[in-house]
Amino acid sequence: MLWLRGWVLQVLRNARGFCGPQQPLLPDPQKIVATWEAISLGRQPVPEYFNFAHDVLDMWSQLEKAGHRPQIPAFWWVNGKGTEVKWNFEELGEQSRKAANVLQGMCGLQPGDRMMLVLPRLPEWWLVSVACIRTGAVMIPGVSQLTEKDLKYRLQASRAKSIITTDSLAPRVDAINADCPFLQSKLLVSDSSRPGWMNFRKLLREASTEHNCVRTKSQDPLAIYFTSGTTGAPKMVEHSQASYGLGFVASGRRWVDLTKSDIFWNTSDTGWVKAAWTLFSAWPNGSCIFVHELPRVDAKIILNTLSRYPITTLCCVPTIFRLLVQEDLTRYQFQSLRHCLTGGEALNPDVREKWKSHVGLELHEGYGQSETVLICANPKGMKIKSGSMGKASPPYDVQIVDDEGNILPPGQEGNLAVRVRPTRPFCFFSCYLNNPEKTEASERGDFYITGDRAHKDKDGYFWFSGRNDDVINSSSYRIGPVEVENALAEHPAVLEAAVVSSPDPIRGEVVKAFIVLSPSYSSQDPEKLTQELQEHVKRVTAPYKYPRKVAFVSELPKTVSGKIQRNKLRIQEWGEMRGNPRKAP
Repeated sequence: MLWLRGWVLQVLRNARGFCGPQQPLLPDPQKIVATWEAISLGRQPVPEYFNFAHDVLDMWSQLEKAGHRPQIPAFWWVNGKGTEVKWNFEELGEQSRKAANVLQGMCGLQPGDRMMLVLPRLPEWWLVSVACIRTGAVMIPGVSQLTEKDLKYRLQASRAKSIITTDSLAPRVDAINADCPFLQSKLLVSDSSRPGWMNFRKLLREASTEHNCVRTKSQDPLAIYFTSGTTGAPKMVEHSQASYGLGFVASGRRWVDLTKSDIFWNTSDTGWVKAAWTLFSAWPNGSCIFVHELPRVDAKIILNTLSRYPITTLCCVPTIFRLLVQEDLTRYQFQSLRHCLTGGEALNPDVREKWKSHVGLELHEGYGQSETVLICANPKGMKIKSGSMGKASPPYDVQIVDDEGNILPPGQEGNLAVRVRPTRPFCFFSCYLNNPEKTEASERGDFYITGDRAHKDKDGYFWFSGRNDDVINSSSYRIGPVEVENALAEHPAVLEAAVVSSPDPIRGEVVKAFIVLSPSYSSQDPEKLTQELQEHVKRVTAPYKYPRKVAFVSELPKTVSGKIQRNKLRIQEWGEMRGNPRKAP
């Protein structure tokens, strides 16, 4: 099981000249990546030992020195104000080794210790992420919008020994510090000082560049992600060194379509799992990760950045693409852009069509969860059925099952599920930490239940209906909110829409739509517009699915990752105790 590590070590020895003057040629990096891809697809066994920083990043550093990679950065950060940071793999390696010495030395972190990373899109997030891997520390990313209550819950639940954040969040940490006895060290990413905090930038400048990477087993923990909490208190999802370190290689090649010449920009917040998906899909394929600080989502900044920089690959949540297509796209030229992706919530077919007609590129939708790597996708070259999540992504066996775990036939809606027996896929989460009941409850028969409803057509394409809690049962008709939202999105008056159940004395519950109007429709008569939208939905989809109630709102509640929080709207309709009408007493 040590074959991969032994092979890479041999490559490194050869590159350093340990084999004398007649050293053999370095192996083709494409063959190395192909081997990782075969592991990712489940076609070759996972090695016993694996460390992403040593086995992937340090390998690219050596091959980079030997000229086996184009002269583009491995990491490219801009802030929109003229400041840029560019690192090749060798520079990334040097900086991350210095950061690892800070974590081990000043913070005293040992393998298995946990560290919270609550940083905006700053270069330090990527440095510390790699440093955690080098030291064997378990990284726990969090979004910068966390409140004191959020921080307290996460620090107490995870028993994190260290945290790194910025000036804006440090006071919130200090406010709950006394309630977090396991927290031993606090790092501040700042150009100033703060009592009780160590200045990371100062320590990094002074740290040694020499560091011996910890030898980690493939199943050792790598990261803990707190779920978004859209259906209850956030849960801790643990991933291993291999599940993330090798689990994204295939999707990086097939869905993201990355090569060592690509520059990949994913606009995700660092606290969201998609930021890690980018890290672990881009760097194994030798690609450059591009980052814009993007303090706030601004469609014009995104479009100007795409025009100015040689970005080849773009990934945004559907919410952002909805904003982009509202702009005059004829004013922009994306000369390098060749591939676009989206995920995180259902993509309205109308948005996809508008982007394709104006930009000339498809939006390749993918679906996954914090617990998994990519589950379904529309890879490049595969026929796209508008509105579908695509087909199952290897190595997963994805099925639609009933509540007992029995596979349902094509066309029948059920639970979207992944087979975990007799063999659990290596790229799956390890467990819900400290919650064996939840871990056990997530499985039915031979399958892991995602909690999402969908159906599969006869061609193997999957069609998302909504979360289990989101599905509306009106007069015995089961209605998925996504289909109604997609129908509404086709009307020019609708900028955004969210659909939930609402109480009804006769039907039990009915469809209610919360709609953000396009600016040109904001002054129209609400009653007439409601009727127009209702008739529109009746024409576009099955008439019984039309929204019997409509509310026009200025914005929709969303998670920091851009997902619509239908549960908040549902609670608004049913009350706190009846946020899920099917679970109400």
